[in-house]
Amino acid sequence: MRPMLAGAELPQVQAVRSTDVRAVAEHKAPGKDGSMLQNLGRAPTALTVHGVATDPAALDLVSTLKDRLRTGDPVEWVADITTDTSIEQVLVDDLQVRQLAGRPDRYAYTVTLREYLEPVAPAPVDPLGADILADAAGLTDGLLEGLDLALPFSTGLESFVTPLTELLGRLRQANAASG
Repeated sequence: MRPMLAGAELPQVQAVRSTDVRAVAEHKAPGKDGSMLQNLGRAPTALTVHGVATDPAALDLVSTLKDRLRTGDPVEWVADITTDTSIEQVLVDDLQVRQLAGRPDRYAYTVTLREYLEPVAPAPVDPLGADILADAAGLTDGLLEGLDLALPFSTGLESFVTPLTELLGRLRQANAASG
């Protein structure tokens, strides 16, 4: 099977190179000789395809790849050489095309592809949290009944204004006399 990208067969593929990178962190324990390794997963697989295009239809494929490079949309990838890696969709990461001398309409191309990994949808976040909201509702349950007492309470304090004002005046005089 010849490599196919975006539903079209890549012409005269001369080389396909894949690059896999795994991230591993080493943790050394203080005062110990050994260390622990932590597997941090892998980066998306990179594929580089080199080939030559000699027919005008291949140039249409190049323009399609240029459009995919600009938009960043994933494209279908089928090749028997990468079946073990289970790469089904790729992003066009780089595209280089140059005209070759000696024959008209002959172009060498290099396409760099990156494995497309579907982004994981983030879990919905409740900013208050259900338990905090329930606690707040429990604290405010009897609040409205208590507000009915506010008006009689405030009008009941008017009788204390005059005696407290006189007391405050006497305290100021005593403070001034002692100072």
